[in-house]
Amino acid sequence: MSHASAGPEIERLIALLAKLPGLGPRSARRAALHLIRKREALMAPLAAALAEAAERITICETCGNIDVASPCAICTDARRDEAVICVVEQVGDLWALERAGAISGRYHVLGGALSALDGVRPEDLSIEKLLARAARPEITEVILALSATVDGATTAHYVIDRLEGANVQVTSIARGVPVGGELDYLDDGTLAAAVKSRRPF
Repeated sequence: MSHASAGPEIERLIALLAKLPGLGPRSARRAALHLIRKREALMAPLAAALAEAAERITICETCGNIDVASPCAICTDARRDEAVICVVEQVGDLWALERAGAISGRYHVLGGALSALDGVRPEDLSIEKLLARAARPEITEVILALSATVDGATTAHYVIDRLEGANVQVTSIARGVPVGGELDYLDDGTLAAAVKSRRPF
């Protein structure tokens, strides 16, 4: 779609912004105009940050996290519990758990979930690397922090089966009522999961 009075450079900026998740052509146009209006304060620093990130960012060879070094800062942090590995689907899930300060151990990013529909097979995910890590003598627990979807459950069952020979306890994050959540506003699946994962008071 052509934008009247926009040169090819601006067209390219809009087209690239439109590729970002959550941004369609209209949002991309608004974002582009905002960047152009704030060229010194926003566009120049953003361009510099993007260039630096593109040059320096790497994927951690141990856990699959995104950082500027491999192994990443989490894998090399001696204060973390080296006996625990928390398994997540994507880096965004790792970041969410880190924001919450919920995990004291280390992580393993699978790179997705098993999905017959999308053709994602075990060999497409970082499962063999997880099994190798879990087999190390210092590992005592593997926490599965996978999404509460059919694919997430399929992945969890597959990983549990494959970890059977390893001398580790496999746990899963509880599903259920969010902190501050009122029962009346929750969907049936969440309520059912909350009741299922009940524990002594």
